[in-house]
Formats: sequence, C-alpha cells, structure tokens
Amino acid sequence: MPSLATFLRGRDYGQDHDHPRPGPMPGRDYAVLVGGPLDGLLLDITGWTADEIQTGAALMTELGQFGPGGRALYDPRPGARNRW
Repeated sequence: MPSLATFLRGRDYGQDHDHPRPGPMPGRDYAVLVGGPLDGLLLDITGWTADEIQTGAALMTELGQFGPGGRALYDPRPGARNRW
C-alpha cells in the first residue's frame, strides 16, 4: 500500500486531498517541495515577492516526525527558485 506522501505527490499543498485538482493550474507559479514530510507536493508561490520566496515557509503538516500539528520548514535551493 503506498504511503500518504506518495498518494499526495504532485498535488497542491493545502488542498483538500479528498477533492484534488488534477495538477498544476496554468498561469500559476509553483515550488516543488523536496525532502521532508511534504516531499513531492507543489506550493503555489504565485504573487510572492522575491523576499518572500527567499525567506521560505513554515508549512503546517500532519505528516511530521512528531505527529499532527507540526511545521515543516522549506527554503528555496540555491540556484533553483522552484525547488524547496
């Protein structure tokens, strides 16, 4: 049986997994979350400023090492604005 993270791969972070969109929406900018509990999810960064992107994000997750209610920290990789 695949893990929940595998099931969610390629989906938008924060979207209800019971009613997912079929994938990225045209005209939107996404960062792919790499590693950690949200590996493979897409974070919609449309409209984010360069400073907001450089700062990264603390994203809520129920999939973390310490159980529900945690945060996963993601920052853009050097030279790869769309891979966090």
